[in-house]
Amino acid sequence: MSKTTHAQWSSRFSFILAATGSAVGLGNIWKFPYMVGESGGAAFVLVYLLCIGLIGLPILVTEWMIGRRGQSNPVNAMASVAAKAGQPKVWALVGVAGVIGAFLILSFYSVIGGWSLYYTLGSVTGDFSGQDADGIGALFSGMLASPGLLLLWHSIFMLLVIGIVARGVTKGLEGAVNVLMPALALLLVVLVGYGMTTGHFGEALNYLFNPDWSALNGEVVLAALGHAFFTLSLGMGIMIAYGSYLGEKVDLIKTARTVVIMDTVIALGAGLAIFPIVFANQLDLASGPSLIFVTLPLAFGNMGGGLILGLMFFLLLTFAALTSAISLLEPVVEFVEERTPLSRSASAVVSGIGAWALGIAALLSFNVWSDPVLFGLGVFDLLDKLTSKFMLPLTGLGAILFAGWFLNREGVAEDLGLSGGKEVLWVALTRFVAPIGVAVVFISSL
Repeated sequence: MSKTTHAQWSSRFSFILAATGSAVGLGNIWKFPYMVGESGGAAFVLVYLLCIGLIGLPILVTEWMIGRRGQSNPVNAMASVAAKAGQPKVWALVGVAGVIGAFLILSFYSVIGGWSLYYTLGSVTGDFSGQDADGIGALFSGMLASPGLLLLWHSIFMLLVIGIVARGVTKGLEGAVNVLMPALALLLVVLVGYGMTTGHFGEALNYLFNPDWSALNGEVVLAALGHAFFTLSLGMGIMIAYGSYLGEKVDLIKTARTVVIMDTVIALGAGLAIFPIVFANQLDLASGPSLIFVTLPLAFGNMGGGLILGLMFFLLLTFAALTSAISLLEPVVEFVEERTPLSRSASAVVSGIGAWALGIAALLSFNVWSDPVLFGLGVFDLLDKLTSKFMLPLTGLGAILFAGWFLNREGVAEDLGLSGGKEVLWVALTRFVAPIGVAVVFISSL
């Protein structure tokens, strides 16, 4: 049963905030700055921006365009746009894969969102104060070893996500990002401001922006290529869903450019907030969750004003997690709402509970179900690998091949306001450059 009414974003600005909020996730706060520093600083940033312009941006615009044309959930939108183009409905599988991918990612993403909430509370109650490296490490490993603790915070985080998405596009998604994104930006500015007082801001600037061309090699280019694809929430049905709430007058390419710039600025800002603290405290610049949940709490617990800074940092992390999580739930909810008799709020509850239940299996893989279940992986790692290595690249590849080769070229040019050289460039990007780039990401990740 299909419902006829379809929500719309109230303004282009709210849409930009929502799309940027989706793109700015936990990976931006720790992974991107670390990649930049390890991979040649400004040299890596330039390669990354080139990759995002040639691959990320065309796929982002394509997913929005499909959503806007289809004015429906990712599955229906793909089927409808394909039918209008005289193509078989099998293309709807691109939408199916996107919705399933978003659902699977949300299940384990919510677990990490729960960690962030737990650490936000820990920073208020002074859990990090005066702790040494062993004490902070024990705090993290103790959390992972406790199924009850993980379940509590995973549940609270998922309740927040369901509550926001249940309220709809304008009251829920827009209402949340209109508060969370400015708050995130403010927290980031304050933390960068603090970084300037540590005496190690110049070192952080040098680490992030001093171009080291000798560090550039095939592996680094592949890393830039991969991050350019994953950072924009591509291949998850999110941007098709968000595009379905867009009006005809929005310039998709110009808007995509704004989202890419904001996403990159926030990611680099996170580096300028984190690295001065790390350098000032002579801490190990470890990659991954250990930087966020072990290294930084150690610094916050042993510095002047650490209580306030720790609280601000983990609030920043929680806001980034929330804006991404609501975008992961949205395509699933839109699909359920439009394909069943359920209301918006009931669709959000049913979809959210499903992802929450799968998340329980993921969090148990850190403790009572720690034995590998498939291919030597626990549930959490299995869901992560399945989505990031297979589902997202293949879904993104399907979307860009569909737009480049199977949609009417003149219609696309009219949709995007392209003519002359710009249209030729767009065709080259969507038919050859972006598909080859995503194929390379897929093959290299295997």
